[in-house]
Amino acid sequence: MKKLGLVSGLAIAGLLMSSAAVFAGPKVVSGPGANPECFKPWSDQTKYFQWPKKAGPYKIALVNGFVGNTWRIQMVKTAKAFAEQPGIKENIKEFKVVSTGTDVAAQLGAMEDFINQGYDAIVTIAVAPDGFDRIIRLADKNNVVVVPFDNILDTDKVMMVNEDQKEMGRMSAKFLLKEMGKTSGDILEVRGLPGNSVDRDRHLGFREVMEAPPNKFNITEVVGNWDTGTSQKVTADALAVHGHFDGIFSQGGDDGTVQALIDAHHPFVPFAGEGENEFRKQIAEHWKEGLKGMSYGQSPALVAISMKAAISALQGNVMPQMISIPIPVADYTNLKPGENYWPDLKANFFAPNQFLPCGVTFTAPEIMAQSEKNTQ
Repeated sequence: MKKLGLVSGLAIAGLLMSSAAVFAGPKVVSGPGANPECFKPWSDQTKYFQWPKKAGPYKIALVNGFVGNTWRIQMVKTAKAFAEQPGIKENIKEFKVVSTGTDVAAQLGAMEDFINQGYDAIVTIAVAPDGFDRIIRLADKNNVVVVPFDNILDTDKVMMVNEDQKEMGRMSAKFLLKEMGKTSGDILEVRGLPGNSVDRDRHLGFREVMEAPPNKFNITEVVGNWDTGTSQKVTADALAVHGHFDGIFSQGGDDGTVQALIDAHHPFVPFAGEGENEFRKQIAEHWKEGLKGMSYGQSPALVAISMKAAISALQGNVMPQMISIPIPVADYTNLKPGENYWPDLKANFFAPNQFLPCGVTFTAPEIMAQSEKNTQ
């Protein structure tokens, strides 16, 4: 009987240890969270996480997907620059970057590899909004903080950082309606990289407003992949087929779309687009000719806030599950050289890169001196 009791006790202990492993990871706790000026909860319904405190410095990885456009290149460079800044550098023992392409399995494999190597945190732009459940469980089992940003996941099981993508679509539609002064006509919508939550949510927000009564617009969709060259080509093709558009909403590669208008001798029209410096330069140059543009900013500096959030979580601080970052916006009425766009900057560059409440500030030379290559 004593032997049986011992076996039973060992079995129960094993079960308890197994259960502890299954339920490792962050606890759901009460707010408020740390540094609320920077890590602002998405809404009053946002829950809060707290991970077990770890001693630093930390091993952190950036697992990017697609890297074939200006925004992603700048984002990777920004991450490397941020890892070297005072106040951050001393908290990082090792920082690795890998871009895996558009294949979900490749991204998941890279994340699993970093978890198995003993990394403390992984920040990531998800290739797809779902399919990450197994990796989330593995990260929780090993108390690894995973922080999706930009293209986030359809889950509340991880801490995430983003701007309101649907609101970007809505504000773009409202801007076009105001500047066009009409409720019908032909609109060009230049979408982003297919399969990503950002592309989906901006599109849904835009259509929510543009298709609301009494509006009766004909909307032509093309896929620009958030890339200048691709956007220029698909816009040129759309102009060749349809001849004329009354307004344009673009998710990126906007300078390419403007160049396609110029090449086709199409009159400038109201245009809501992203935060590229080249696009803002074009607006400043041509707004009196009709390019009445609005430039919202999905900043590549989101990666810096995500890294900062990961470090805060590893230090045992209470953190919002969903962190909201304000949307920086400029339009043809308030563009100011050297403040929200840089006329003399030749290389394309996303202008919004400062989030002062988070202590995130970058200069163009600081970012552009880095490489977008994977680190070994």
